[in-house]
Amino acid sequence: MPAFAYRGREAGGALVQGVLEGNTAAAVADALSGTGVTPLEIRPAPAAPAGSKSSSGTSVAWFADKVGHVDILLFTRQLHTLLKAGVPIMRALAGLQDSSQNGAMKSLLGEVRQSLESGHELSASLSRHPKAFSNFYLAMVRIGEMTGRLEEIFLRLFDHMEFERFMREQVKAALRYPSFVIAAMAVALVVVNIWVIPTFAKVFQGFNAELPVLTRVLIGFSEFSVAWWHVILGALVMAALAFRAWLGTPGGRYAWDKWKLEIPIAGKIVRKATLARFARSFALALRSGVPLMQALNTVGQTVDNAFVADKVEQMRNGVERGESILRAAIGTGVFTPVVLQMIAVGEESGTIDEMMEEIAGMYQSEVEYELKTLSQQIEPVLIVLLGILVLVLALGIFLPIWDLGKVAIKK
Repeated sequence: MPAFAYRGREAGGALVQGVLEGNTAAAVADALSGTGVTPLEIRPAPAAPAGSKSSSGTSVAWFADKVGHVDILLFTRQLHTLLKAGVPIMRALAGLQDSSQNGAMKSLLGEVRQSLESGHELSASLSRHPKAFSNFYLAMVRIGEMTGRLEEIFLRLFDHMEFERFMREQVKAALRYPSFVIAAMAVALVVVNIWVIPTFAKVFQGFNAELPVLTRVLIGFSEFSVAWWHVILGALVMAALAFRAWLGTPGGRYAWDKWKLEIPIAGKIVRKATLARFARSFALALRSGVPLMQALNTVGQTVDNAFVADKVEQMRNGVERGESILRAAIGTGVFTPVVLQMIAVGEESGTIDEMMEEIAGMYQSEVEYELKTLSQQIEPVLIVLLGILVLVLALGIFLPIWDLGKVAIKK
């Protein structure tokens, strides 16, 4: 939607100016008149200069403030507190804007206030910032506006976002240790391949002896790496860019998200964390009065996994065809028998939201337990990998050294 810069006067005669979004200048004039401002001048807002993205502009883009998950989390909690205390929404947003230490968040709140002043609803005003507010967040705010329980919705959203942040941090913590070990092994291979093996190769050449096959392979790969390191580096960069572009496609994202759930040891943690987010989101939507079909449609967008989102969509289609929630959940193939039993009980007793909350808590407890025992599960695998690496290097480098004495005697 285009932006227009305006100048006008308030009812008291004070001169005001700013930027407002609208389809046309006439629409902006109508919006200003609705807020008691008499427009004097309305013109298209100037676009950012082309050079702003180069040189110093690039550094500004890199280091500029951004609206993060924590900013939205604090905004949600603070807005709940203010609304519960009876503070009007416009006054609450103004206070949050003044107290915000994040420039991007301050600007966002200012735009939301301008949109509200133009007569838009809060959900519509927040929807203009899709990078900050998810579809699930907007759907819940819309339900709060319809039911008149906006402050309660913000409290539930805060609890939900806090839960999501906890699960993401737990999963990252689970993957940090193996990632660090694998990276350390890769660095060690590079150092050995570029500096250590060439040194031993010069020693072996001085004896003119026939080297073992494994040693010749290591030396040949080392010589190739030293001579063509720039090609290897370029190939790795191109592979990383190609992988990133592949992830940007629907098929690539689906395949990658499905593979993540099947990674040995770590895959089951990612699966349980993803299903915990789904169950918590589903319970929150149902408790807030969202219809079942709309809840399934909206919750599928919150799991942050294309494969699981497709299964939720499959579940929604099953319910739409007249199947029970239990039968539709069985058809997805992602829920454990215990979870399916809890869904059956919740559907029969009419407490599916409570059962989903229990499922989320159960998955969360399992994730915490898996994380506590992760080091015990992954240490044997890492030890085997390190053992194979040491064995290959020992046989390839030190085995010829053991035969140098025989070679020297023959000479």
